[in-house]
Amino acid sequence: MRLDKYACETTDLTRAVAKKAVKRGDFTVDGIEIRDPAFKVPQGAEVQYCGRTVAPVGLRYIMMHKPVDTICTTSDTEIYQSVISLMDIEKPERLHIAGRLDADTTGLILITDDGQWSHKITTPKNECFKVYQAELADPVSVYQQADLIEQFKQGLMLNGEDKPTKPAVLEFIEEDFAQLSICEGRYHQVKRMFAAVGNQVVGLHRMQIGDIKMDDDLEPCEWRYLSDAEVASVMSNN
Repeated sequence: MRLDKYACETTDLTRAVAKKAVKRGDFTVDGIEIRDPAFKVPQGAEVQYCGRTVAPVGLRYIMMHKPVDTICTTSDTEIYQSVISLMDIEKPERLHIAGRLDADTTGLILITDDGQWSHKITTPKNECFKVYQAELADPVSVYQQADLIEQFKQGLMLNGEDKPTKPAVLEFIEEDFAQLSICEGRYHQVKRMFAAVGNQVVGLHRMQIGDIKMDDDLEPCEWRYLSDAEVASVMSNN
């Protein structure tokens, strides 16, 4: 990698400012002052900027427990705070969310700067399952539950759609609390599926994406890096 690009990757310098800094002698490579912006940094070399070692951030894979009233964007709005702004992390502008949630929905979100990895999660053809828990406005009696489970399994026609939803797995934990597994990501899909059978979702929480489950130790707003196994599960399952 060219030294001026390396400088941009590892600091907050713009390309133009990085070139000036290199020419000024602010960067050393393996202890040698380099003033040529086009100098190719060898693999594994130690680069210092003004006496401080700098290194590329690399690809990152993160899970967060999304709190309510936040949005899955890279910047805040006048109304809601971005989930990215909740993180004290280097180069936050490189990150994006793989599978968004509505502002009023909580639970598991995956954040990364690896576009190929996130595409495996979000592309419809891979049918990556997501598991949600939904609090319902109207209780569903035991006698009605079997019918709804079958309707969700067969697919539902949503308002404004021309094709039914793909088979979904519905389970009732309580009469007004259900767990739903879907392999699509249509707009407001979970809420619209329950609306299609005459009910309303008043609370929604995502528990799982593919094989990656929400870490029970994470409180709302907290996050952690994924394990190697969690990262690999996305590539192996799709």
